Amino acid sequence: MADALKEAEDFRRNFPLLNIKMNDKPIVYLDNGATTQKPESVIRAMCGYYGGCNANPHRGAYELSIKATDIYENARERVREFIHAKKSSEIIFTRNASESLNLVAYSYGRVFLKEGDEIVITIAEHHSNLVPWQLAAKATGAKLKYIYLEEDGNLSEKDIDEKITEKTKIVAVTQVSNVLGLINPVKEIAKKAHSVGAVVVVDGSQSVPHIAVDVTDMDADFFAFSGHKMLSPMGIGVLYGKEKLLDKMPPFLAGGDMIEYVMEQDTTFAELPQKFEAGTQNVGGAAGLAAAIDYIDEVTFEKIGAIERELLDYALPQLRALPYIKLYGCDSKKDNKTGIITFNVKDVHPHDVSTILDSEGVAIRAGHHCAQPLMKYLGENATCRASFYFYNTKEDVDRWIAALKKVRKVMHLED
Repeated sequence: MADALKEAEDFRRNFPLLNIKMNDKPIVYLDNGATTQKPESVIRAMCGYYGGCNANPHRGAYELSIKATDIYENARERVREFIHAKKSSEIIFTRNASESLNLVAYSYGRVFLKEGDEIVITIAEHHSNLVPWQLAAKATGAKLKYIYLEEDGNLSEKDIDEKITEKTKIVAVTQVSNVLGLINPVKEIAKKAHSVGAVVVVDGSQSVPHIAVDVTDMDADFFAFSGHKMLSPMGIGVLYGKEKLLDKMPPFLAGGDMIEYVMEQDTTFAELPQKFEAGTQNVGGAAGLAAAIDYIDEVTFEKIGAIERELLDYALPQLRALPYIKLYGCDSKKDNKTGIITFNVKDVHPHDVSTILDSEGVAIRAGHHCAQPLMKYLGENATCRASFYFYNTKEDVDRWIAALKKVRKVMHLED
């Protein structure tokens, strides 16, 4: 344990925000599932763009615009390499994973679904990969079906086998649950879906920061993620789509830079990827995303996984020793757990738990985690979630556990 967690202490020094205090105490940031902190190199990349070559990409024949275009398109190529897509034209920049998933639901789902078709998703989906499919089903007359969970939180293999049928046209699945932290078998699901002619949409928001992703190997038709969950700025996201599918989809948004020719009564559209990138783009965010990918490559997914596993191994036995802690998704017998621990404190509302921990300088997430159907399935209205990243340390866990031990006393449930 010491070696991996010693490296976590070294990485921590590169993150300015982790050196501040919260409620007069050194911060323990355990809300990485919501957003990650930014290393100095990412902050410098953004400042370098805005301070040195801020201009509209693609639209100017002058040096600043050309530099901005290079930064933007080089970031696209960096993303392609990172997720192992075949072509840069298959990489669409968006604001976030939510926009990416909505783009697919509107420009593919609403166009190609028809009454009687079936959309299969899992009960563990984030609302961003659930609500767009509800809307698409209602708009087209398609039927929405759910894959449910085994007792340990993993997807039901029986449901996967039985609910993906000849009627299935779209399968939408998260690669890693933002509540349970379990890695789903997306490659196997894609194989099953493709065997019946269905298109596969993967939400990679919680996977891309923590595990190596190869969209070609998993054979995803669409893959979405947000930059801010993997060290880059808010406001930049990615949609990968297979070229043959993107080509036949209509634009999601209309405006500048996504057109070829505009006439009074008609418009022809630009080639990929510009067809889906209307308006002035977030070049500073793209610069930050490219720098974040560089940083993650330097850290390596091997080290990220090792640190998260050791933090889990250190924290979980201590939590299980507390009789008033209930855990969710922590009993999987498979080696598929990322650094998320979802829990509740007996007789204490999660929002109260979060507030009390905040007073001790510990930041966790409390609520339904944008996964209300999963909460209902688990029999809860809300839960607490602590989510690790590679800059979290043993001392972070110690302070979190110590703060948890005070919760019931603060609520006058124990002496």
